[in-house]
Amino acid sequence: MHVSTEQPRGAPAAGLMVGTGEYTTGYVHTGASSSDKSAGMVALTLFDLRRAGRVGELSMAGTNGTKFPGIRTHLQAAIGARYADIDVRFRSYPADDVERDERAFERALDELSPGDFVIVFTPDDTHFRIAHAAVQRGLHVLVTKPIVKQLEEHLALAKAAAERDVLVAVEVHKRWDPMYADARERIQSLGSFSFFSSHMTQPKFQLDTFAAWAGKASDINYYLNSHHVDFLVWAVQEHSRPASVTALASSGIAHTMGMDTEDTITLAVRWLNADGSHASSVHTASWVAPKADVHSQQRFFYMGHDGEIQVDQAHRGYTVTTDDDGLTSPNPFYIRYTPDAAGHFAGQLGYGYRCIEAFIDAVNQIRAGAATARSFDGGLATVHDTPTVTAILEAGRRSLDADGAAISIAADGAGVATGLGA
Repeated sequence: MHVSTEQPRGAPAAGLMVGTGEYTTGYVHTGASSSDKSAGMVALTLFDLRRAGRVGELSMAGTNGTKFPGIRTHLQAAIGARYADIDVRFRSYPADDVERDERAFERALDELSPGDFVIVFTPDDTHFRIAHAAVQRGLHVLVTKPIVKQLEEHLALAKAAAERDVLVAVEVHKRWDPMYADARERIQSLGSFSFFSSHMTQPKFQLDTFAAWAGKASDINYYLNSHHVDFLVWAVQEHSRPASVTALASSGIAHTMGMDTEDTITLAVRWLNADGSHASSVHTASWVAPKADVHSQQRFFYMGHDGEIQVDQAHRGYTVTTDDDGLTSPNPFYIRYTPDAAGHFAGQLGYGYRCIEAFIDAVNQIRAGAATARSFDGGLATVHDTPTVTAILEAGRRSLDADGAAISIAADGAGVATGLGA
């Protein structure tokens, strides 16, 4: 998945971050997140790429302008004061005195030029509207997973991206994790797909973090299962396709917190292999786990006809114990927040950083005339490569709403999902 770092001549692309929450800034409610992303990811990565001259002017759009003074103070403390030579300034929409404006992102989009880029980290049910508006303006777009919630929207976004010749991709950073990337390649030599199981959980305080949208805009299946569903589709889609999905759920904790959403969701997927054999996968996601040594428990098991692979992504033999936090298992492979000896940000090799960087490098290649938007199909997780992921996730939601009924997935001759049935 190598992407050239050749840069275009002239001014670098300007960028807009849509969404101001934990993953973008590390700021939630009125202060720093208590998760492992207290300094955020998207803004930090783009500030560093701007320092390197690889992106231009940056802006940020949310729905509540009164949060921006707090966000700026937080970013200065968490990034500007912590790392040498990094500028945390950005233009913001709406104005600081505007409490609610759900269309502020549209004005921010209008300030960009065709060929610039947009990175979307907002509640799941807003992704299509924001991404489609950006595409219509000739902008390249990176959307957090899930790219959209419905296969119909996914296919419409892919069509629009093709018509406007822009790059639209999904921010699925697990693809840049060296263990996951290596496992994906090894899977190709393990014969036909047989069985896969994945487990991903986060502590129940995440329900407070996501209180504005949990159970309203989306659920834990879309938010967490999307990681490993994408990984499995990425690994096996050339020779296997999903046929149907059945979903189960656990509930109780979120309900006591006043949220109408499931605590834990499990998908069971039936697969058809090109050689006529069958396979199955099970994906479990939860946001009611107890606080532990890691923010996200995450692991998977893959079995092929000729071998198997196990990955414990949360534990890699690195532990830190302090009086304040007790025992923790940090993951600098995702993002390194500790500066280098000269005081500079040193997280460029983290797979969270590299996922965003790869998208920016692709944008720069397109702007330089060295590639087209479709050049990155099969490399980046583009909108054209990932309809099957959306189909599985939507089928899971439909199954839950139908009291566990199996939902079938139709596909074209290449095995790419084209529709859902009963």
